[in-house]
Amino acid sequence: MKTAYGRSLPRRKARPGHKRGLKAWLYLLPAILFLGFFMVYPLVDVLIYSFEEGYNSASQTFLGVGTYNYSYVLHDPYFLQAVKNTFVLVIITVPVSTGLALLISLGLNSIKKLKELYQTVYFLPYVTNTLAVGLVFMILFKKTPYTDGMVNLLIGLFGGKSVDFIDGPHWAKMFVLCFYTVWVVLPFKILILTSALASVKQDYYNAAKVDGTGKWRIFTRITLPMISPMIFYLVITGFIGAFKAYSDAVALFGTNLNAAGMNTIVGYVYDMLYGDSGGFPSYASAAALILFAIVFTITVINLAISRRRAIY
Repeated sequence: MKTAYGRSLPRRKARPGHKRGLKAWLYLLPAILFLGFFMVYPLVDVLIYSFEEGYNSASQTFLGVGTYNYSYVLHDPYFLQAVKNTFVLVIITVPVSTGLALLISLGLNSIKKLKELYQTVYFLPYVTNTLAVGLVFMILFKKTPYTDGMVNLLIGLFGGKSVDFIDGPHWAKMFVLCFYTVWVVLPFKILILTSALASVKQDYYNAAKVDGTGKWRIFTRITLPMISPMIFYLVITGFIGAFKAYSDAVALFGTNLNAAGMNTIVGYVYDMLYGDSGGFPSYASAAALILFAIVFTITVINLAISRRRAIY
């Protein structure tokens, strides 16, 4: 094509950005298909199940569509007990485990000799099977015809009365579950916080020492702000992990958690699908979506707080 002055215009070339975008989508296509098939589709399927009333898994039929499944679950005493246990577990274990991990990480960070050895020792429980750890806790806390357990022996040495932590009162069983959960999640949090502390530039501490700043002020003004993203990450993932607790309770109290009064929300969903009261996928779907709503709400709140408080 020529202009009015007889000069030819240059031909348009294909935009390189367009080709790069198409190539990027082709690379992402396997992951998108995988996530869509194994995450999006099941979530939509669960949503549909939760509104199908009187669903029969054998004949794949249902009586109607409505919110009866949610009403049943929210009035089920087993579900209410599971919600109570889960919230107690979350409220206690998340702040306790994060605080202990921070204290231990600060101690490990100040050690010069054998630092790597101590870090390995603290990380060992994380690579140990949770059921094996649960069996050890049962040996420590469970009363048998032959012994009251090591913990009760220690209590007796100080003049206290023995407590049945596995089959006894609810507060004792909840104490063991919280103790066990903190023990299991502590190594991972120590690893993350130790790495975060090692990434803080030494120049900040040197400048603070030159100014004669105290240790507590250095901790609150330098250390905490610099590792705040990792702390909020551990808090958010800790909330999500605690709400999904199930295997911990099974390792300590067996599979019949309703009889022990120690069921969790995930345990309730499993029971509705496969347990003694199994065969009710609609109730299980409703309970799973209620759990999703709870976790989603708390996660959004934590993210909103972290944006204001954390320093990135």
